Amino acid sequence: MKCSYIAIEREYGSGGTEIARRLSEESGVPYYGREILEKVSKDYGIPISQIEKYEEKATSSFLYTIYCLARAQSGSDDLTSNEGKIFLAEQSAIKNFAERGRAIFLGHCAAEALKDKPHTVKVFIRGDEDDKKQRIVCDYGIDEDRVEETMHHIDKRRAGYYYANTACRFDDINSYDLILNSSVLGIDGCVKILKTLF
Repeated sequence: MKCSYIAIEREYGSGGTEIARRLSEESGVPYYGREILEKVSKDYGIPISQIEKYEEKATSSFLYTIYCLARAQSGSDDLTSNEGKIFLAEQSAIKNFAERGRAIFLGHCAAEALKDKPHTVKVFIRGDEDDKKQRIVCDYGIDEDRVEETMHHIDKRRAGYYYANTACRFDDINSYDLILNSSVLGIDGCVKILKTLF
């Protein structure tokens, strides 16, 4: 199978960012995560902190989702909400990066932006609760007494943003081509598997 793009969504604490970064290093294929926000910030003159606030405020209401999808499909950026404008700007940035050639995308509903691109593999990375908590404490520096709350908050935010802009559940296995458990496979194992796609 020929793969041109890998679009990764992940649970908080699953190691998805590290997997994407190492996959990029080992395969020589560029990866875009925060770079998507940086491009939107530069192109539209909006601070990254403000973009992140818009993402967090994106509602998961059904009407908002239908409205955004209809506007996105028409290519219009005339949205009534800043959240919708940010989503379209991110989708545009992803498409622009994809025009440069093979790429790895992390988050930001990249699979939605790439849905018309052939050879795109949609990946979801998950992990066991105890392993995710340990990584959040050790790698992300979150206090142990705040791990549960932080993990729940960020996963809920990601799920809400994903649903609001795709009308699909973040953790719906039918939305992905490949689901990897980093607790079972390890970071190295996930990277090795994904590298074979290129």
